Amino acid sequence: MYLLEMAQEFEKHPNRELLKGKVVATLFFEPSTRTQLSFQTAANRLGARVIGFSDAKTSSTTKGETLKDTILMVSNYADVIAMRHFIEGAAQYASEVAPVPIVNAGDGAHMHPSQCLLDLYSIYKTQGTLENLNIYLVGDLKYGRTVHSLITAMRHFNPTFHFIAPKELAMPEEYKLYCKENNKSQLVVAAIENGTVIDHIPAEKTYQVVNLLQLEKMETPVTIGYNLPSKKIGKKGIIKVANKYFTDEEINRLSVVAPNIGLSIIKDYEIVEKKTVKTPDTLKGIVKCNNPKCITNNEPMQTLFHTVDKVLGIVRCHYCDKEQQLGKVELCK
Repeated sequence: MYLLEMAQEFEKHPNRELLKGKVVATLFFEPSTRTQLSFQTAANRLGARVIGFSDAKTSSTTKGETLKDTILMVSNYADVIAMRHFIEGAAQYASEVAPVPIVNAGDGAHMHPSQCLLDLYSIYKTQGTLENLNIYLVGDLKYGRTVHSLITAMRHFNPTFHFIAPKELAMPEEYKLYCKENNKSQLVVAAIENGTVIDHIPAEKTYQVVNLLQLEKMETPVTIGYNLPSKKIGKKGIIKVANKYFTDEEINRLSVVAPNIGLSIIKDYEIVEKKTVKTPDTLKGIVKCNNPKCITNNEPMQTLFHTVDKVLGIVRCHYCDKEQQLGKVELCK
């Protein structure tokens, strides 16, 4: 936490000559733009001079020089070395042979601790805490070294991780095991390539949404998450429907049980559109009238309701004029 608190101070006053007279070497054996420029900018703002290379082809490694030889040689010129390497474990090895500090700027698909510190700072700034958070890690979890570092760093703050990725890019087993060994909750949810994700469903309404959308009749894969922790509503449900896009009419029917849910439209594993539920003007054959003397409860017929107040979710029976509030209604069977 001390590092994050200091980061706040440096963000307010970035230009300080704390490294005046020092030399920082940035050795990038792998292509980089943001990370390399970040280190060089930070060094310059702190008054240091920067040396190094951004392409291993311009170094003596092309002539057979070992990593150990390169590190020992550069250590004669620099006070600290920031290094990115394509081989996993390279930074650890470099730190064992170098007489100067080594900063890991990413080693293969292994770790990216400097990016992790930025992630921690961003989470702390936006959420106000690092404690007891639900953290969704989405995308390339197999080769994404930043998420590997974040899992390690968050072990002190009791997080619940949600791993969302296609099978080919799923979180490696060693990091799942790490979560278990450190008593960190984890939820693995397969990403869908194309389809719809329905999120922020009140947990107790999850299967009502399933029924309204008639998901049990679908032949495409449907994933249902139930009683998941939610910062906003306590417990929530989430439903993923592969290769299916719902019409606005189908979506708006969900306002009957869960007016605050959100839908994400997925194409090629990317969210291309977000939709919200809107209460329709009429509801036919969806809501049961709670008046036992209503004609709809005494004849084999469909119910029909008209929306009176969309903000409060008030609907009125077309036949007996009885008003009901959405979210508390009984659905037609």
